[in-house]
Amino acid sequence: MTAFLGRILGSLLRFVYNLVSTTGLETEHFSYYAMAIIVTTIIFKLLLLPISLSQAKSAKKMNELQPLMKEIQIKYKHDPMTQQRKLQELYKEHNYKPAGGCLILLIQMPIIFAFFAVFREPAKYAFTEPGFYEAMNKSFLWITNLDNPDPYMFGLPLLAALTTYIQSAIMAKPQQNVAPEAEAMQKNMSIFLPIMIFFAARGFAGGLALYWVVSNIFTIIQQLITNRSLGKVKEEK
Repeated sequence: MTAFLGRILGSLLRFVYNLVSTTGLETEHFSYYAMAIIVTTIIFKLLLLPISLSQAKSAKKMNELQPLMKEIQIKYKHDPMTQQRKLQELYKEHNYKPAGGCLILLIQMPIIFAFFAVFREPAKYAFTEPGFYEAMNKSFLWITNLDNPDPYMFGLPLLAALTTYIQSAIMAKPQQNVAPEAEAMQKNMSIFLPIMIFFAARGFAGGLALYWVVSNIFTIIQQLITNRSLGKVKEEK
């Protein structure tokens, strides 16, 4: 599945590269390859936008139903069958599908892994002609070759960690009525994950780290707009 999707997404990267290479905008420190990574990442995120919005709505609905779910769980804690029936009635009444969020995530994951593979091995999935990828200009600002890791740990690795942290913080901010254990785990993950990404990005190819940063920035903007839109809908109701 990853190889199949990788070839499709690799074709997208190659198409964008061919397109931007006609602009004449390449410089010594900003290659067509870097431009193609940025533009392809944005296109990729736009293609996943309907799925991402559905996931956000599902999470929002789940958050709103938490108090009612907790009441049912407490009231029928000694009667599991009735508890389950009441929860199902609650879901039906509010048109909420508990498995919806997981299904959306399962749809996204193979696509994300395939895109990750494309930027890890661009010569395999996108630039398949012998010697073409090796001969390309792959510079991006301070990075002379995006095929290699960023030489400065305070460059893309730090940006990858910082944007990951901001993204986690924004996605967690609107949630309410969360169990203390879940909230503590969420806080720990919001700290641990950026640290893990920082050290991983130090070993990533620069192109892969650039993809991660651009993807995070897009998601941050998307989440801010989504939170504001969902908030307005709730106020109107």
